[in-house]
Amino acid sequence: MLVVVSSPSGGGKSTLLSRLLKSVDNLYYSVSYTTRPPRPGERHGEHYYFVSPDDFERMREHGEFLESALVHGHFYGTHRKFVETRLEQGHDLILDIDVQGAESVANIMPEATRIFIMPPSYEVLRQRLCARGSDHPQTIARRLRNATQEVRRFREFHYVIVNDDLERALHSLICIITAERERWRLSEKWLEAIVDTFDAESLPLEGETPKL
Repeated sequence: MLVVVSSPSGGGKSTLLSRLLKSVDNLYYSVSYTTRPPRPGERHGEHYYFVSPDDFERMREHGEFLESALVHGHFYGTHRKFVETRLEQGHDLILDIDVQGAESVANIMPEATRIFIMPPSYEVLRQRLCARGSDHPQTIARRLRNATQEVRRFREFHYVIVNDDLERALHSLICIITAERERWRLSEKWLEAIVDTFDAESLPLEGETPKL
């Protein structure tokens, strides 16, 4: 199962996904590549793979990205091989990408479950971005301008979670993952094997008593 989670910058998806991965077993996180510099506390290979613009462009030219986009002045991309390998191995995988990336993934893998994390208001989002203390005012202004366009695209997603309360939003996210896992299990071959046990030979003829 492939799950795509998107939100405006500051929408809280990173915090939610960190809590989600600690709460749900057998759910893997796809670490994106980016050309932006790391923020305080971010580690290479855990939060992002931080690469130079030249390296990113070289990877893109070689077709290594499932999706890539220019977001807030920096490039972001999802590694194609990692995603394909995890899915082929039968693992559930979650992507933390922007709305542009979500659209690209939807075009390539329409079966992916798409979830949008909506901030409760513009003012709350502004406060969250300012509270980070790591972004220049011009960067914050640009992220807010982009958010104005991003929130209008919520209809492109299967689910929308308003992140006005972290615990409630986390509970909703866990419920969605649990329900989607059950939906995906319906396509598994073992269900077909169960159905095959209900063949005509096992059914009693009219008037006969079923064998116990």
